Amino acid sequence: MTSVLPGRLTADFDRSLVVFVIGMRINHFRKVGKWLPVARAMGPMIAELARNPQSGFLGTETMIRDLRTVVLLQYWRDFDSLEAYARDRDQKHWPAWTAFNKAIGGDGTVGIFHETYAVSAGAYETIYGNMPPFGLGKVAGLVPATGKRNDARSRMKAATEG
Repeated sequence: MTSVLPGRLTADFDRSLVVFVIGMRINHFRKVGKWLPVARAMGPMIAELARNPQSGFLGTETMIRDLRTVVLLQYWRDFDSLEAYARDRDQKHWPAWTAFNKAIGGDGTVGIFHETYAVSAGAYETIYGNMPPFGLGKVAGLVPATGKRNDARSRMKAATEG
């Protein structure tokens, strides 16, 4: 278990980034043969990305919304890196995507989703109080939320000033 870091911290990050939210929803629990391959596909992709710092992948958080839905909150250097990975036929995503479309397509047994947000430097801020490293703070590192990083407005301003 990751240790809780006491106090108020903020992510040590001041560049533009892409936040990518991706996940799946099991619509029919009994059709394990349909949803289990989808559920198993993401782990190897994350491992592949984590082994390659040049990919532009910065890190991820995995969350379970309910017994049906798994959500990954991912951080990327830029959209071009995310898109290059998704379209690279020699990486794990492309065959997984092809297999999903072939096995599931529009039959309704498994839902998938993603949302992509390109966030400019200075257009975000973070705060973590008495938390283990999480989210962008886990990806980029943490610094005390003091001085010019004390409140949300100041953190936004500090991000634009570097």
